[in-house]
Amino acid sequence: MTEITDAQWARMVAAGLWRKECPDVRDQLRRVEMNYLGFDGKVHRGVLVVNADVTASVIRIFTRLFEAEFPIRKMVPMEEYDGDLNASLADDNTSAFNCRRPEQINAPFKESPHANGRAVDINPFENPWKDLRTKQWSPSGKYAARTPGKGKILEGGVVWQAFTDEGWIWQDIKVADYMHFDTGYPSAPYTGPKPKGTPSQSPIPGGSASAGATPAE
Repeated sequence: MTEITDAQWARMVAAGLWRKECPDVRDQLRRVEMNYLGFDGKVHRGVLVVNADVTASVIRIFTRLFEAEFPIRKMVPMEEYDGDLNASLADDNTSAFNCRRPEQINAPFKESPHANGRAVDINPFENPWKDLRTKQWSPSGKYAARTPGKGKILEGGVVWQAFTDEGWIWQDIKVADYMHFDTGYPSAPYTGPKPKGTPSQSPIPGGSASAGATPAE
């Protein structure tokens, strides 16, 4: 885990990952490098950019996934895609921090879990979301059915268990968003796993209590 260097921050800003209307998280972000098992069965080195307050949790979670041999397709920072969410999703890239472009966002910038570095999207192709604007599966509906499969996230499965044990919320939105975990909406400092039986979030109007009931992105 390292702080974001001036050089990386310059690349992130140039790619549009941060703009003046985004949360002021420059000093809070950390670059986390870790091993993951690829779909090819080989060990690869990946990078996630997350908030400092979730780094220990993220490392614990992905260590569990590595030890469980859960495959991840790719894990590179969003500047590799010029901040384009759709390009990252189409490439099946696992990612975290991104103050998304206005046309690619579901929550206000300041409150967004992704824009605050407290959300992770895993294997988007195997775990798509239902785009609120188009009502279509993104990046593809090929694996939308929640049946067992390589790289898929299922309730009660290894990925779901690893995140929820740390107090993260799966599909923190009112539509299906199988790739997405975050620590709550509106995004606030992460304080660790909540005691068993403690509600993760209070639902807001229009949400679904069973899915976290918040317009996260």
